[in-house]
Amino acid sequence: MGDLEEFGPWLGRQLRRRGLSQSEFAEEIQVTRAAVSAWMTGRAQPRMDKIQAIEEVLELPAGSLVTRQDPGTPVEGLTWYHRPAYKDGGREFGNAAAFAFDADLSVLAREATQNSLDERLDEGEPVRVRYTLHELTGERLHSFLEVLRWGDIEPHLQASADADNKVGRVIADGLEDLRNTGRLLLLRIDDYNASGLTGPDYDDGRFAAVVRRQLESRKEGAGAGGSYGLGKATLWAASRLGLVLINSTLSTPYQGHSERRMIGRLELPWRQTVDGQWAGPSWFGEPDPERDGATRSWWADEQTAERLHIRRDSGAPGTSFLIVGAHDPSGEADDLESMHAALVKGLVQSFWASMVSTADTRPMLAASVVAKRDGNVVVEEEQIDPYQYEPARTRALRAFLEGATVERLTSTDDVLLSHVPLHVPALKSKGKAPKIEHRAVLLVTPTDEQDMDANQLVCMRSNRMVVMARPMTDLPLGAPRVQGVLLAGHAAGADSPGADAAEHFLRTAEPPEHNDWKRTDDLTATYARGAATAIRTFRTAMMEEIRRLLRPTEQKSDDGPASLRELLSLEPPSAPRSPGFPTVKHVDGSVDASGAWRVRVEVRLPRRDDPWLLSPTLRFATRSGPKPMAEWAELIPESNCELTEAGNLRFAPGARTAAFRGVSDVSSHPVSARMAAADVDLRRVKEASA
Repeated sequence: MGDLEEFGPWLGRQLRRRGLSQSEFAEEIQVTRAAVSAWMTGRAQPRMDKIQAIEEVLELPAGSLVTRQDPGTPVEGLTWYHRPAYKDGGREFGNAAAFAFDADLSVLAREATQNSLDERLDEGEPVRVRYTLHELTGERLHSFLEVLRWGDIEPHLQASADADNKVGRVIADGLEDLRNTGRLLLLRIDDYNASGLTGPDYDDGRFAAVVRRQLESRKEGAGAGGSYGLGKATLWAASRLGLVLINSTLSTPYQGHSERRMIGRLELPWRQTVDGQWAGPSWFGEPDPERDGATRSWWADEQTAERLHIRRDSGAPGTSFLIVGAHDPSGEADDLESMHAALVKGLVQSFWASMVSTADTRPMLAASVVAKRDGNVVVEEEQIDPYQYEPARTRALRAFLEGATVERLTSTDDVLLSHVPLHVPALKSKGKAPKIEHRAVLLVTPTDEQDMDANQLVCMRSNRMVVMARPMTDLPLGAPRVQGVLLAGHAAGADSPGADAAEHFLRTAEPPEHNDWKRTDDLTATYARGAATAIRTFRTAMMEEIRRLLRPTEQKSDDGPASLRELLSLEPPSAPRSPGFPTVKHVDGSVDASGAWRVRVEVRLPRRDDPWLLSPTLRFATRSGPKPMAEWAELIPESNCELTEAGNLRFAPGARTAAFRGVSDVSSHPVSARMAAADVDLRRVKEASA
C-alpha cells in the first residue's frame, strides 16, 4: 500500500462527497469522534472489523478502502458550473488564445498532434493518433444531448449568440444549424502511448494546465514541440459551440483510478441570462463541495463514455478530446468528405517525417482519419502512409536514418547529405559563455515532374514536426528538381553535438504557431546579444549550402580544336569577352514532362554590317567527366535571327541582340536531363557550310 493515497485524505474526500461530518460518520459506524480524527490525521488506521461498515456507510464497493478508489459518478450526479461574472465589472468576450492562430483543420491537426507527440511514453513505440468525424442525428443525437444536460447550457449558448461579437456570431451559426438540420458533428481526437491528463484537478499538473489554465505549458525537456500553452485553444476554436469533452486514461493513477477521467469545458464570452451574469468558461462534471459547487473531473463508467461518444478503444494511456459542433473555421471544408481530406492533408504536411520508419526502428507517430454518420462509416479509415504523399522527402529521411546517403547525385534515388552550422549564443543567465556550434543535417534528393512542391526545403527539430517550408531560390541553371530536408537539434541525431542547446534556442525562436524560426521576444529576452543575427545567418546558410550542392562541378578543359575555344557558355564567363565576339545575355531553361531540355537564349551581338553565322550546340554539364553533346529536336528563331537549311542560325546584320529557343532530342541524351545541367555553346561556322 506504499504507492496508494494516504487513508486520511481519501477518507476526508469520501465524507465530503457524502456530506457527512466527522461526528456524524463516527456515530454511523459506532466509533468515537477521536477515532475518526486519528484516521484523518494518519495517527491510526481502522480495524478490520470496521472496514465493511465504513464501505457500507460511504456506499462504496467492497474493497474500496484497500484500493483507495473513489466511486464512479452516476450520470444523474453530473452538473454544469458557470463561472460568475467578475465583481469588478470586467468582461471578456472570448478567449484571446483562440485568435493566436489562423484557424483551420490543418492547424488543429498540427497543434493537437504535436501535443500528443510531446507526451509520448514508450520511446520504442509510436504515439497512435486517430481522428474520427461523427455526424449524429435522431435518437443518437437526443441521447447525447440528454447526458450532456443540454437544457442547462442552451440558455447560456443563446445568450452568447445574441451578443454582437465575434465569438457570439460563431455560436449563433452553430445553434441555427443544429436546430434547422437536426444534425451535430463531433470530431474525436484519440491518442495512445501518451501520458494522459495526470495530476490534481486544480493544482499544478497536466490536467489543470489543459482544463483550467491559459498560457501554461507543462511540456518537459528542451525537445518539446509546444512552449506557449496556446495550442489547446485550437480545440475549442474548432467547435461552433465552444464545447469540448475530455476522457483521459492516466499513465499515473489519481485517486486510485486510471481509466475514464472525464470533464467538459464550454468556452463562452461574457453573457447575461435570467439567472445572472457569467464571466466566460463553464465546466461539466461532478460538483465539488470544497469549491462552492464548482465541478471537478469524474470517473465515468463505460456506458456513460459510450453515450457521450468518447469511449476509448483500449486501456493504453492517453487522452480523447471530443469537439462538439465541429467545423472548419476557414470555411474551406464543409462536409464529412472534405473535412476528412483536410485532416489527412494537415497531418501529412506537418508530420510526414514523424511517421517515417526504417527496417530497424518504429515511427514516432501513427495517424489515421475516419468519418462516420450515425455509427456507419462514410469515409473509410485511412492509415496515413508518408511515402504515398511525400515520396522524395520520405526517401531522403529514411536514407539518413539508415546511413545510406551519398556525396554526389548519380541517380534519381540518391540522397545528398551535408551540414549547416548553427552558432547558439550564450544564455543571458550564463554571462559571457562561449557560443555552442551545432551542425544541422541537410538532405537533398531529386524529385519527379509530378511533384507540385518541388524545390522546397522543409525544416524541423525534436519530434520531426515540420516547422517551416522555404522555397529554394536562385538555384544554378539546369539544376535538377529536388526536395530538401533540414534536421536540427534532436532531429539531427541523439549524439549530434550541441543538440540540446540548438533545441532550446530554436524553440525560443518559434512564434506561437511554431511555423518559423525568427526573432521573437522570448529569443531576445533569453539569449545574449546576437541571437537574432544567429537565426538570420542560419537561414541564409541553409540556402547557400543547397546552391553549392547543386552547382555543377567545375571541369578542366584541354586546348582542343580552335573552334571549341569560341564557345559561348550558358553562364556568363568570369571575365568579359572581347567586344568583337557575341556574348550570352540571358538564358532560361527547364526539363519538360518528356525529359527534354527546353531553353531560351538571348545573345548580345557586337555591331557588324555582315550577319553572324553560329551553330548552337547543347552539352550536358555532368557532375563528373567530360561534357557530352546532345542533338536538337527543334530550333526556333525568335528575334533577329533565322534558321538555315544546315541547321545553323544566321543573325541579322546590324542587330545588337537576338533570341532563339531550342528543344533537345531525348534519344540523344547521354544521361537523364534531370541529372545534369545544360550548357549551350554557339560555335562560329563558315558561310560555305551553311
